[in-house]
Amino acid sequence: MALVSIVVPVYHNASSLPDLLERFQRLADRNRGDRFEFVFVDDGSGDDSLAVLNSLRHAERRMRVVKLSRNFGATAAIAAGLSHAAGDAVAVISADLQDPPELIDEMLANWRQGHKVVLAARDTRDDPGLSSFLADRFYDLFRSFAIKTMPKRGFDFFLVDRTVCDLINGIEERNPYLMGLILWLGYQPVVLTYHRREREERFGPSMWTLARKLKYGIDSFVAFSYMPIRLASILGLGLTCLGILYVMIVVGTALFSHTDVAGWKWLTAIVLVVSGVQMTMTGVLGEYLWRNLEETRKRPRFIVDQIFDSPAVGEAGHAAAPRSHRSDAA
Repeated sequence: MALVSIVVPVYHNASSLPDLLERFQRLADRNRGDRFEFVFVDDGSGDDSLAVLNSLRHAERRMRVVKLSRNFGATAAIAAGLSHAAGDAVAVISADLQDPPELIDEMLANWRQGHKVVLAARDTRDDPGLSSFLADRFYDLFRSFAIKTMPKRGFDFFLVDRTVCDLINGIEERNPYLMGLILWLGYQPVVLTYHRREREERFGPSMWTLARKLKYGIDSFVAFSYMPIRLASILGLGLTCLGILYVMIVVGTALFSHTDVAGWKWLTAIVLVVSGVQMTMTGVLGEYLWRNLEETRKRPRFIVDQIFDSPAVGEAGHAAAPRSHRSDAA
């Protein structure tokens, strides 16, 4: 009898949690040959998420709540959940019910056949047009310049074997792109496709803001591609060549036509463009250097404040004991 862990990062998801747990319970009922644990990670939610989780766990003995000391971000919350998941197979799913928990049935079936990585990739989506367009372009670039095996529209919903989970827990990057790491490990994934639903209005607005998306995209490329630096180098070389050509034109005109070259407007524009490119290059280098600085600091990716087990399992609200020596701090 296998133990299956389901990890859920929670951030302002109070309204969707009861429905999500109910669907997990139905999933467990359909797979009675396995044991289940539901690991919810409260990522410093500012709403009633923690209170709702604590209420639900009193009636569900398979439920565990990991409370982080503050908001560390979705990737850190998932890492915290993975480090506290004991399952032979570990699934990760968002709390907003845009991804169907019922797909875990098929993911488990593939895992039982010996596949160590099963990905649930978005085939179509109901997200707003601009959001879908930008997401598709991001994954096009990531497939072209970083990891070619990334599914066309990416994935956030997956199931991994205990072996893969332990390998992920052993990676100590401060700003990891978790989905890229799963593919980077080299295990041949099984890719299942599904339709991503639009977020229901009754669950409130998404906390996945534009700023978070930008950081996510930058972290992804910095972690797995030298493309930004290479592009900056090519752009710098191109501008240098254009500058040399312009100087040759100015000198040639002055020598052979004996006329002054009037070009202050052009010269001003060129200086502004070149200065902008230089600042952009500095910014690109700064992104890499900043992440390198964060790696050398060796700060924990997340800090666990408390772990709440079901009262039927153990004492509620005891202080967290870290399961991974570098993944969290109590």
